[in-house]
Amino acid sequence: MTLHEHAELFIGGRYVRPHDPRRTVEVVNPADELPAGSFPTAGPADVDAAVAAARGALDDRAWGGLGPVERSALLVRFADALEMHLPERAALTTLQNGMPINLALATEGADPVGLLRYYAALAGTMPLEETRARLDGLGRTLVTRDPVGVVAAVVPWNFPQTLTMFKLAPALAAGCSVVLKPAPETTLDAYALADAARCAGLPPGVLNVVPGGADVGEHLIAHPGIGKVAFTGSTATGRRIGEVCGSLLRPVSLELGGKSAAILLDDADLEVFVTRLAKVSLLNNGQTCHLSTRILVPRARHDAVAEAVGAVAAALAVGDPMDPATELGPLVSRRQRDRVESCISEAKAVGTSVVTGGGPRPRDRGWFVSPAVFADVDNGAPLAREEVFGPVLALIPYGDVDEAVRIANDSPYGLAGTVWSSDPEHGLAVARRVRTGTIGINDYSIDVGAPFGGIKASGLGRELGPEGLAAFTCPKSIYLAANRPSAD
Repeated sequence: MTLHEHAELFIGGRYVRPHDPRRTVEVVNPADELPAGSFPTAGPADVDAAVAAARGALDDRAWGGLGPVERSALLVRFADALEMHLPERAALTTLQNGMPINLALATEGADPVGLLRYYAALAGTMPLEETRARLDGLGRTLVTRDPVGVVAAVVPWNFPQTLTMFKLAPALAAGCSVVLKPAPETTLDAYALADAARCAGLPPGVLNVVPGGADVGEHLIAHPGIGKVAFTGSTATGRRIGEVCGSLLRPVSLELGGKSAAILLDDADLEVFVTRLAKVSLLNNGQTCHLSTRILVPRARHDAVAEAVGAVAAALAVGDPMDPATELGPLVSRRQRDRVESCISEAKAVGTSVVTGGGPRPRDRGWFVSPAVFADVDNGAPLAREEVFGPVLALIPYGDVDEAVRIANDSPYGLAGTVWSSDPEHGLAVARRVRTGTIGINDYSIDVGAPFGGIKASGLGRELGPEGLAAFTCPKSIYLAANRPSAD
């Protein structure tokens, strides 16, 4: 297999040597534990150079002087450049984090292209200013929307291309420049993104990439040249970023963890639910923040649901993520696999009923975990409270709808969820009662044109939709005095 080896950083529109070339990271393929590539990590001086380049782009008329229609055209060219190498970019994600290739082709290949095209269209039509009559009748007020400035975009490893574009596309549409810090596990695909930006003709400094770990992120988010931080990742890291941004009075958006509930109502069609189970509860090997991993079932239907869910989970094809037939690939790292196995072992140790999974590893090499389903779980148990981020499901029985809603809301998180019913209106009525940022009825799918984000420990702010673009702008009011009457 080809090794994807890099020795430079993308700063100011070109590839440059890092200040300390000895700082490198080796990327390992989670499916076979063999080397996949390497890249250098940025140091403080490299981050400083990236922020300076981004600031320079804002001050340069080649970017800062563009109007929304011209920016829109650049974003379309960026989308075209990404689309030219769609399969290769998808395969890079699979190589690094074990995402099944069919999923990668959609979410890591096509979705970033679609996001750019969506925000290109939005940028070309959204007015940047409006004149309002003053309520006191004394003149008018011009309200403008300026770019928020240099954006620090810090993204995770589970959907690296898509979650980068959640931030990059609206930030560019708003006229900002971006310093991107990809996760160490999935940095190779960020080079493909930089190549596409250069091919599309994005002016120097509009996009900069500074790979590295927590130290790089710490220096970036606290940098005095940053105007906004946009982060997706763990709740623990999000709290730390929120503290830093709060002390600096710096705008921040935080898309964090989740422990969402799937509420199966009495009239839910079990066949429909299990058909969509892999998508709504086990997507990307269980490494997805919005998954419905707590499955709330009527007590009278608990055993039947447990049997059906267990059968589906046990039948999923676990294997090489590059094989289109694979439904469940490896976890991203040895550390993540060990963490998930520890959660499974702890649940078994306290006597939680195992429907399927939790046995020997399915393959000798690679960081694979067999999907595990636990039945009759108490909502106060760690398995129901903590985000596992792996293929592990907890079935929780309830008595009536009020109890189901109470259990769904009894969580430190509030990112997503689903409600399942043969009566859509009944499902909608229950969905309205669940305290969460997003929720689906008889399915779950993120809508690019609608806001996405969570409440409580699931984060602050919203991405996607027009709201996602507005988040990268700063409103300014310019008061226009009334014309004074003539002295005649």
